[in-house]
Amino acid sequence: MADLSKADLDRVNFVWSIYDSTNEGVDAFYIGDILRALELNPTLATIEKMGGTKKKGEKKIMADEFYPIFSQVSKDKDQGVYEDFIECLKLYDKAEDGTMAGGELTHILLSLGEKLSDKELDEAVKDCMDPEDEDGMIPYVPFVRRVMTRLRDMK
Repeated sequence: MADLSKADLDRVNFVWSIYDSTNEGVDAFYIGDILRALELNPTLATIEKMGGTKKKGEKKIMADEFYPIFSQVSKDKDQGVYEDFIECLKLYDKAEDGTMAGGELTHILLSLGEKLSDKELDEAVKDCMDPEDEDGMIPYVPFVRRVMTRLRDMK
């Protein structure tokens, strides 16, 4: 059962039971959701590499197949954390005052890394971004904090 502690096994089994209430396995489409529910932040590429599918109904996996996936992803250092996001956005903080152009942030969200859809961007801006000041600047630290809190609360 991979190299998981009893606490990790208990957490995985609890989350797994929510997705697999019939004990017939979980659609591989939900691997990313399960990993996020377990407080991990895998990229879409990682999910696909670990056997996740882009469409429902392509394959099912059982809990014993998921344990090594969880173990591997939990060891993966290629997951962004709060501090990483703040450091990245500091590159766009020209005045070094904790603000950046709101338009620049929306451009970043639409074009870099795992790009957001227009709908996802609209939701993030509406729910997490402070209004721009008269110079078009927004504080980015509260934005990242709100996004991370919403992601945590969605789990």
